[in-house]
Amino acid sequence: MTVQAEAKNDKQIDLFAVRSVLFLPASNPRAIAKAREAGADLVVLDLEDAVKAEDKAAARSAAVEAVATAWAMPVAIRVNGAGTEWHSLDLDAVAGSRADLVVVPRATSAHIVGDIRKTVGKPVLAMIETAAGVLAAADIAPETAGLIAGTNDLRADLRLPLDATREPISASLQLIVLAARAAGVAAFDGVFNSLDDEQGFRAEARDGRRVGFDGKSLIHPNQIAPCHEAFAPSAAELERAQALVDAFHGGAERFGNEMIERMHVEAAQRVLARARA
Repeated sequence: MTVQAEAKNDKQIDLFAVRSVLFLPASNPRAIAKAREAGADLVVLDLEDAVKAEDKAAARSAAVEAVATAWAMPVAIRVNGAGTEWHSLDLDAVAGSRADLVVVPRATSAHIVGDIRKTVGKPVLAMIETAAGVLAAADIAPETAGLIAGTNDLRADLRLPLDATREPISASLQLIVLAARAAGVAAFDGVFNSLDDEQGFRAEARDGRRVGFDGKSLIHPNQIAPCHEAFAPSAAELERAQALVDAFHGGAERFGNEMIERMHVEAAQRVLARARA
């Protein structure tokens, strides 16, 4: 989805081309400096879970200051949730900032998300992190530019064991993707918590792509390169996609040992467009 920030900047953002969404605490100036050069497709300066209560005001000011200068990639600010003492102050700060998007945590109400979008005047990425959020995702998605699966909070809300795999939340992840696709907006997978398990990260990122996510949330710059590899079409996929597009002449027809129709061609064209992007 191409969105246009409605505040002071008119940057066009193709969220369907975003593979990596790097979260970092806005209270950490060293992390912000590294993120500028790290090469993520989208950076999220966090005012919520990653920031201690006593650091909230300083983090808010730091985030606004950080986005005042140009970045090579789009930058979002994640605000504290509705009902917290910091929420209104965060919204006012983001509304007056040069952030490209606002990230809303623990979204459970389309009405609240819509109000935040209007208040801030910027596109919204809503985090679906609870059972209530998953069940309301189809209503929330049309108010947004994209949905983000908050897998850690979702596991906690579902009271899963700490060592639970993705299997118990697989239905929730699919519902998030379904809601996003029905609304025509982007969808991003949750984070992978282990910083030293690159093989595990790659496997989960590939799984996220197979589920239908456009990209994945990250917690460290070291995850950017393997994320981009996992969400990029392989050489074999590109070759097949191009051959399929070249072979199609309209209607149902044979392609190798299978029958193809326009829907298959459109899927192949999306693969080629993603590679170009």
